[in-house]
Amino acid sequence: MTSNEEYVKSTGWRGFDSELGTVIDSVTIDGLIATVELGPKHHQPFGIVHGGVYCAVAESAASMSGFYWLQETGIGGTAVGVNNNTDFLRSISTGTITARTSPIHRGRRQQLWAVEIFDNQDRMVSRSQVRLQNIEVGEGTLPR
Repeated sequence: MTSNEEYVKSTGWRGFDSELGTVIDSVTIDGLIATVELGPKHHQPFGIVHGGVYCAVAESAASMSGFYWLQETGIGGTAVGVNNNTDFLRSISTGTITARTSPIHRGRRQQLWAVEIFDNQDRMVSRSQVRLQNIEVGEGTLPR
């Protein structure tokens, strides 16, 4: 396991991502797989998963995928979301969701990632397209 992979899998999820319960199962230069165990805290008032959960998981998964690619290629810096377009395809209320990312475009300034989220029965519940801005960061500014 590379130090970048260790970083993404162990300390890359903080704040809101930690509150959601996001766990990275695997990460490669071409994407990652992350899971979230759903519970009442993820629901909207009518007892189904809030669409914002899918948006947040998608943006974080894409951002971490973009960050990992920047680190592994030696470009450096990080990637932050600038646009998130998420379609909600199926409502669910319990179980585990699995997010899978794949690159559409990776350039010097921006990246575009597809994020598909599936339920326990491998049915797609949402699909996102997330545009990332690559940004430079000063030496030692990324938390390690």
